[in-house]
Amino acid sequence: MTLLLAAVIVAITLGVTFWASRRNTSAGDFYVAGGKISATQNGVAIAGDYMSAASFLGITGLIALNGYDGFMYSVGWFIAYLTVLFIVAEPLRNLGKYTLADMLVYRLKDPRVRTYAALSTITISTFYMIAQVVGAGSLISLLSGGLIKAELAIPLVGVLMIVYVVVGGMLATTWVQIIKAALLMFATVVMTVLILNRFGWSFSNLLGQVEAKNGAEFLGAGVKYKNPVDLISLGLALVLGTAGLPHILVRFFTVPTAQDARKSVVWAMVLIGAFYVMTAFLGNAANVLLGKEAIESANKAGNMAAPLLAQALFGGVGTTGGEFGLAFVTAVAFATILAVVAGLTISASTSFTHDIYNGVLKGGQASETDQFRVARLATVAVGIVAILLGLLAKSQNVAFLVALAFAIAASANLPVILFTLFWKKFNATGAIWGLVGGILFTLLLIGLSPNIMKIDPETVTTGRHLIQANAIFPLENPGLISIPAGFLFAVIGTMIGAARRNEADDARHFEEMQYRAYTGAGMDGSVAAHD
Repeated sequence: MTLLLAAVIVAITLGVTFWASRRNTSAGDFYVAGGKISATQNGVAIAGDYMSAASFLGITGLIALNGYDGFMYSVGWFIAYLTVLFIVAEPLRNLGKYTLADMLVYRLKDPRVRTYAALSTITISTFYMIAQVVGAGSLISLLSGGLIKAELAIPLVGVLMIVYVVVGGMLATTWVQIIKAALLMFATVVMTVLILNRFGWSFSNLLGQVEAKNGAEFLGAGVKYKNPVDLISLGLALVLGTAGLPHILVRFFTVPTAQDARKSVVWAMVLIGAFYVMTAFLGNAANVLLGKEAIESANKAGNMAAPLLAQALFGGVGTTGGEFGLAFVTAVAFATILAVVAGLTISASTSFTHDIYNGVLKGGQASETDQFRVARLATVAVGIVAILLGLLAKSQNVAFLVALAFAIAASANLPVILFTLFWKKFNATGAIWGLVGGILFTLLLIGLSPNIMKIDPETVTTGRHLIQANAIFPLENPGLISIPAGFLFAVIGTMIGAARRNEADDARHFEEMQYRAYTGAGMDGSVAAHD
């Protein structure tokens, strides 16, 4: 039954993909659906893009295994959209055309910035994609009763991901995300209602049973993050990282106006907020109804808590209802992964094709045919890299992997975006230093952290960490150190580049940028005259 439902979802989304392929008549159609998506549609699609495998599978498992510390992922990811709404959405839509690099180059007038911004986009998208394919490996293994291992499941998802983007472009990706958001919200609402019914329609009763089973400390901070500094670091990465995520930012180019971009964020926040509130019900109910041992026996990182909870809520193991619940929620989670990886893939391939190939290598003169061809080749390349890295990280919790992608986005992209919008003296050298320094420093801290370096109690051969040694950097999420460092790199680069800049030109470019960012004037590519 599970395989059948998953096959139905795949068939529907592939049908949408081939429908969309007939409407891709230009590079703009492929990159951003021609900018013709409505605010409501885009808001639902953003929610579908954002509510990833990490949200549904990872956070449910983290709450079930770690209580309050796991719920901090939900809080951080929801609050993050306030930054997007109030600071980023409108100016990004007014200044850019297809990618984040468009906005930066419009202000800084240096083609080097386009190259480094594109590399940042590809790095963050690939890192984020690892989490999705890891979740897919766990899911398909469950779907097949263990017959299909992660080593085969991850490449299968990679191939589907490539097909969605190569054939259907952004329009197909958008509708796949809308379908996925509707399915995920429906499944989550149904499970939450069943949980409330099981616990006397009282969240307090549910938490009471969690406390009785695990002790009062489970409902407070410190179960997963013994060091409070670790929790602060995680929160910073989650709250600030969203505003720098390329696959979220690119969605603001799919709507006609900046006002529609802001409306999209409001629609997304309504759906995302409701969803993340419900993860508290799912995670705590999984702890009570399934138990930590059962969750960890299915998947060490807790990624299978949500599907197994659905099985328990719908009747239990061996019952028709239980098997249907498991099948439906697992299939929905599978659709979740397909939608998110499609969004990530098109973000990375668009950035490579539009920014590096057309913008840098061809000087903006590449033909439509060449751009289509290169975009598809880039899609295949990104998919292959994600598959290989996903196989390496298949034992990691997917929410943790996404949190690291957020840290990279907050440390590299966010400082450059904010300085571009608000610092008159900011220049191209500062942007390059901020992007490159933020990414490399964050990756260095991740490589030296307990996520990568740790001596596992089992054996070196069965341990879950890539490097069997004591960690050099103590924090699991580097955000607390890497985010300020990203801003510092950008400031240092700006100071170094100041000697080679014309202050009068920089001031004029800044004024032009601000005028267009907040009025939308000249969005056809020119800057309207103003006093």
